[in-house]
Amino acid sequence: MADTVREIERKYEAVDGAGPARLPDLTRAAPVAGVRARGVVELDAVYYDTADRRLLAAGITLRRRTGGSDAGWHLKLPVAPGVRDEVRAPLTVARVPRALTSLVRSRVRGAPLAPVARIGTRREISELVGGDGSVLAEVAVDAVTAGDVSWAEIEVELAEGTDPALFDALEPRLRKAGLRPARSGSKLARALGSAGAPAEAVPSPGDAGGHVLAYVREQVEAVVALDPGARRGTEDAVHQMRVATRRLRSAFRTYGKVLDRRVTDPIGVELRWLAGELGIDRDREVLVARLRERLDELPRALVRGPVRARLRVWSARSGAEARRRLTATLDGPRYLALLDALDALVADPPLLPGAARRPEKVLARAVRRDCGRLSVRVEHALATAPGQERDRALHDARKAAKRARYAAEAAAPALGKDARRLARRMKAVQTVLGDHQDSVLARGALRTLAAQAEGAGEPTFTYGLLYGREEARAGEDERGLPGVWGEGVGA
Repeated sequence: MADTVREIERKYEAVDGAGPARLPDLTRAAPVAGVRARGVVELDAVYYDTADRRLLAAGITLRRRTGGSDAGWHLKLPVAPGVRDEVRAPLTVARVPRALTSLVRSRVRGAPLAPVARIGTRREISELVGGDGSVLAEVAVDAVTAGDVSWAEIEVELAEGTDPALFDALEPRLRKAGLRPARSGSKLARALGSAGAPAEAVPSPGDAGGHVLAYVREQVEAVVALDPGARRGTEDAVHQMRVATRRLRSAFRTYGKVLDRRVTDPIGVELRWLAGELGIDRDREVLVARLRERLDELPRALVRGPVRARLRVWSARSGAEARRRLTATLDGPRYLALLDALDALVADPPLLPGAARRPEKVLARAVRRDCGRLSVRVEHALATAPGQERDRALHDARKAAKRARYAAEAAAPALGKDARRLARRMKAVQTVLGDHQDSVLARGALRTLAAQAEGAGEPTFTYGLLYGREEARAGEDERGLPGVWGEGVGA
């Protein structure tokens, strides 16, 4: 079983390359009131990676460490500069635990993980404490050995709840003592002679192909990087991963004059499948949150029967099934084959002659085409009689709004503020249409819950009341759409 710790730290090294002999005095750096020595520990860590260092390239480290209070398997996943999630598993197995290998599957695919370095550390630990005696941070003075290479460094890791501004208070004193922020992102990077994750190659912005490929690369990396969070249930990870798949698919379809659709269309089919799988749990979360919000809006006297309990049970059952299905999807060969196909496309993009043209013309024309498609769908939906046919037409318009928005976002680096303004307006249209579609789904769920309640002999009054309110909300969205659309159509 694995648990996760959020790690917020800064690492320092001596400017002249020599290791610091001792920790400088930090007691005058507010809000530090004192420094408490916690002793010395000996750490021994074996790091694992693929033969071509895929984890290191992504800023990820995987190790088996003995010594210290947190001995075990550690997987460190980057969150933001200086912030990582450390997923831990006990030392009960000799091989990398499955709970950790699944979290790096999107990076390693089928490549085996094997030891790549062994690093020993003599760590002198101190705690920085505040005026009330609470621990603000842990400071480690490390003497590190990796084969024939040795060095020294200082790590400052914040305690939970400590304001990151403490780093800025400490840094002047650390710099005065001859220290600077470490150039290597991790001990492993320094041991292997790497600065960590390499800078991505930036395509030339001078043509349409460069702009489109930059956007495609960004979305491919997002899919891969969000995979661990989707597996762990990290907040919003599934949603953002789904958005990245949709942006990719939209880019392939919108910019068909840049990337050959004979190559991208089959990948787009797989992206649509993945977005659908990711959407099962996400749609359930959104739906449950909406129903709970609507239920909370009702006066207590209008809530008849165990409505909240039934909603809770329904959510738990459907959620467990959705999570099992998502895990099976991300572990399956179809998903891994899709990731390989995306890598191949980025490595050898199927560029068409339009890719060499000026982006202002190629991208602007593609964006206008998507906006035109949206206009046709909105007008058709508004002309359709109320009912299921209009609901489907509005849902189609919503998908067109997303595509137009993503097209404008992709073109924004080339087209500037006009594209960004258009993207914001398309998002406003998408929001209204999204609320309408959520109402359609909510009414379907309420019919299901009402049928279950009726079968159990429970009152169904509240479900009907909520259904009516959702129906009224959808009507408001439909009546409000022309105004929102009128603002966006003139962009």
